[in-house]
Amino acid sequence: MARVLVLGGTAWLGRLIAASLVARGDDVTCLARGASGDASAGAALITRDRREPGAYDVVGGSHWDAVIELASEPSLVTGALEALAPAAEHWTLVSSVSVYAANDEPGADETAALVEPTDLTDYAHAKVAAEQATADRVGDRLLIARPGLIVGPGDGSDRFGYWAGRFALAGAEPVLVPGRARQTAQVIDARDLADWIADAARSRVTGVVNAVGDPLPLEEMLALAADVAGATAPLVSADDEALVAHGVAPWAGPRSLPLWLPAGYEGFARRSGERYRAAGGRTRPLRSTLVDVLADERARGLDRPRRAGLTRAEELEVIAALADG
Repeated sequence: MARVLVLGGTAWLGRLIAASLVARGDDVTCLARGASGDASAGAALITRDRREPGAYDVVGGSHWDAVIELASEPSLVTGALEALAPAAEHWTLVSSVSVYAANDEPGADETAALVEPTDLTDYAHAKVAAEQATADRVGDRLLIARPGLIVGPGDGSDRFGYWAGRFALAGAEPVLVPGRARQTAQVIDARDLADWIADAARSRVTGVVNAVGDPLPLEEMLALAADVAGATAPLVSADDEALVAHGVAPWAGPRSLPLWLPAGYEGFARRSGERYRAAGGRTRPLRSTLVDVLADERARGLDRPRRAGLTRAEELEVIAALADG
């Protein structure tokens, strides 16, 4: 039985990681504010604000077989390293593929250049700074996991779930989709990612790993989402210029078309996942993920306010404007 400390562990991915470790019989402690909820059943929760003095006093004097860090804010990362790194046998930093400086090379691996961390208020820059600080302190005990787009039930970003939910809401009515050729989607189910992080921490996997699924043409992913939703919606395709002209943003956020990547991002959803698979990483069938995501979307409300995507009214307005030329 390993003693594992999860820095976080009450929000979506962290909670899944803690649950996966508990299921393996480990002694799991989560250190978090608790603002996102409670820890998984079987995991102990120590409620602390990591920005406050003495936040690590309760756990800092202990030996840990593994520490798993989910934060991106460099001050949180460095504070944890100072308090905990000397007594940790293995350290996992959950980073992101957003750290890469370029997104135009399909198949790029973990050796690709990173952004220069000059603006620590930017997510990618903060993650690079966190990677560098952790590598300096932990050395060869470190696993840097760089997930791609994390999806699955419970996802609060509303990006991937938009499509299953939208097809279910539209039924036989039209749905707006991006029209640029060679679009791809590359996702990883949060449950598969959590299981791999738990296994990697226990078996002390080290190095840098892109934790990504296999790239899939976006049109195939959309067809699968429509099929899972039982929709017969006709697709209204619009190219990048038309979408921008009608005030639609790419990828995420309000009035966006989720997962649409504009020109120049051909490599973003085509990162190499060879190291992930070599390190024991697995991915469940995308249909299985979509079935669970659709159930979650229905439970949360198909026409609810969303963090990403077009409202149904906005979408129909764009479709009408496209038809008018």
